[in-house]
Amino acid sequence: MQDIWIELTTTTFLEIPLSRWMLTAVALFITVVGQRLVLSAFRVLAQRLALKTTTKLDDVLLNAAERPVSLLVLVIGILVAVHLLSPPAEIFPLVELANNVGRVVSIVIGSWFVWRLVDGLSAYFTERAKETASSLDDQLVPFIGKTMKIFLVLTAVLMVAQNMGYSISGLLASLGIGGIAVAMAAKDTIANVFGSIMILVDRPFTVGDWIKASEFEGVVEEVGFRSTKIRTFEKTLVNVPNSSLANMVIDNIDARHVRRIKMRIGLTYSTTPKQMDQAIKGIETILKNHPGVDQEYMLVKFDEFADSSLSIFLYYFSASKVWEEYLQVRQEVNMQIMELLESMELEFAFPSRTVYLHQEGPVA
Repeated sequence: MQDIWIELTTTTFLEIPLSRWMLTAVALFITVVGQRLVLSAFRVLAQRLALKTTTKLDDVLLNAAERPVSLLVLVIGILVAVHLLSPPAEIFPLVELANNVGRVVSIVIGSWFVWRLVDGLSAYFTERAKETASSLDDQLVPFIGKTMKIFLVLTAVLMVAQNMGYSISGLLASLGIGGIAVAMAAKDTIANVFGSIMILVDRPFTVGDWIKASEFEGVVEEVGFRSTKIRTFEKTLVNVPNSSLANMVIDNIDARHVRRIKMRIGLTYSTTPKQMDQAIKGIETILKNHPGVDQEYMLVKFDEFADSSLSIFLYYFSASKVWEEYLQVRQEVNMQIMELLESMELEFAFPSRTVYLHQEGPVA
């Protein structure tokens, strides 16, 4: 056995002893097996923790670490194999190259792990935010997640650059010098970012609200860094820059708890005062007895002698702000008013004109 090992150490291939080639192959084999074992261990550990703990944060951490750790085991195994092989540096500086690449790849793997962790935490806290009464956290969680990802990418790029031999201090200094030019070029983008922060802090609306401005009307779908996405009722998507949106007059339709109904009913001029009084009292009774009508405030008044009608003014609110339920209340009230006026033998007026012809006597 010793003779065989001596033979392997003295026999070379590409000026590398066969013993090193053998150790390198064994290291790569152990790396592949170890990678599979690490994956299996993570899955078993995740199942056990899921049964023992009530929180999902440990599941988020394990899911985020599973694939990056598996890849890191492979990188470490390859580095060990390269060091075991250790070819002559004057022929092929593989060890130095592997060390440099390994450091860069390790930074990328670490950044990938943090990225996956931020994704998992964002999804977890988004679900938790839906359980709270406040809508601020519903918008704040995605905003913080995006900010952390941007910071992560910038940090990873700087670390990779430093490991590749670039001067970070010089790079930061050049960024400081060019910062003014960049700020001038990206002033609109910066204004939009600050606009998004103001929207999140002031909360003039939240995702899902129906809002109305002079240039658009629709439902808020997303508040991003640069713009806010609004789905119009024609199903088109409007992207409004946050800097502009922060300075607009916004009418938040969904901020109300009831919906107004304002209308007029015109009766013919053949209606008597007694009938008019009965009609008004009958309409008031309909509104007071309807479960879908808000009872806090309502008006039913004979307010105008119009050109072709005696006008009754109705002003009340539906108890629900949901559009379909609001329309249902309005329809039911209108039908009951029609039945009331029909039972009183009153007629709705419509625009009409009466022409009187005066006929003079025969000319003598």
